[in-house]
Amino acid sequence: MAQTPEANVVFGVFNETSDHESRVALTPDTVTRLRKAGVTCMIEQGAGNAAAYTDEDYAKVGATVCTADDILAKADALGFVDRPSEQMIGRIKPGTWVIGMLGSFTDEDYVAALASAGITAVAIERLPRQLSSAQSMDEMTSQNSVMGYKAVLVAANAYGSFLPMMTTAAGTIRPAKMLILGAGIAGLQAIGTARRLGAVVTAYDVRPASKSEVESLGAKFLDLGIDLSRGQGEGGYARALSAEEQAQQQAAVDRKAAEFDIIITTAKVPGRKPPMLLTKAGVDGLHRGSVIVDCAASELGGNVEGSQIGTQVTDGGVTVIGAPYLASEVSTTASNLLSRNVADVLAHFLVNGRLEVRQGEELDDAMVVAHTHADSNDDKKKGE
Repeated sequence: MAQTPEANVVFGVFNETSDHESRVALTPDTVTRLRKAGVTCMIEQGAGNAAAYTDEDYAKVGATVCTADDILAKADALGFVDRPSEQMIGRIKPGTWVIGMLGSFTDEDYVAALASAGITAVAIERLPRQLSSAQSMDEMTSQNSVMGYKAVLVAANAYGSFLPMMTTAAGTIRPAKMLILGAGIAGLQAIGTARRLGAVVTAYDVRPASKSEVESLGAKFLDLGIDLSRGQGEGGYARALSAEEQAQQQAAVDRKAAEFDIIITTAKVPGRKPPMLLTKAGVDGLHRGSVIVDCAASELGGNVEGSQIGTQVTDGGVTVIGAPYLASEVSTTASNLLSRNVADVLAHFLVNGRLEVRQGEELDDAMVVAHTHADSNDDKKKGE
């Protein structure tokens, strides 16, 4: 992070704790890093408690612990784990910057509301992930890595036997056979975690490059016997498959799925309906006691037909866990990584001590989805 002590920017973060959210968009370590860049931090009381960061931890490193109203009155930029609600948008003063995963791909009305409120909105989901300069800002990568790790632990907890081969006085227990569908960041982390726990791991992804990545971690790549070699999409994401390709893939995966004890699906397409990787026929073909963890489960659907957020047990005895909030369940580490991503996005827009959008700059053009030309620092000074 660049050293710009002459900056005069105030950055604020709210308490977003909820039934499924334990992360916070600012940690004490990041407060220290931002102070070196000339950024003053404000955080709502209790915001870090669920992630094991106390108000005292923030105060010790120079953050102002205060109310949400204080933050709204004084902050030039706001960082979010989730996006601000429409009610919150109505409270944010014009000229303020908002940074977070804003769901801008599928919610044009929401983006329009941000613009109408005079807010400069930076959508991290639009980050060009292929750029080396963007890597430290990549919230999707950092949080998916946590998600992949936790998915294996959730699966292991739900599975009724050991993951590794275990030799006991009563006999030898065979290792669990695990299939990872989607070998992106989450999938690769899941592979590594499952291998360390002793499972026999197989994985599959439509991207051609994924085969060598899977095998480099000691897992077997699943051969479906069909060609989906055009699976690499733009910006480093897996592209959505055509209807014909999805039908081919589903039929092949359904046939192969019956060989496995645990299946973890991780194929998210940011802001869009996830691809279907396992149909009801595939689920019904699994043996009793099998476990599925669908990391892509959401209100838009999931990778597994019929999966919902939460745990279901089918008539055939298969446990299906829709688990989109897994990163939040590793809240301390997830918050530490997420806060660095958000802070580095903020630092990118610091130019000569001020927040600026630079036309023609690739990251700026990609991520800024709403922009007010009024300068937030000037607005604050006029109000003083």
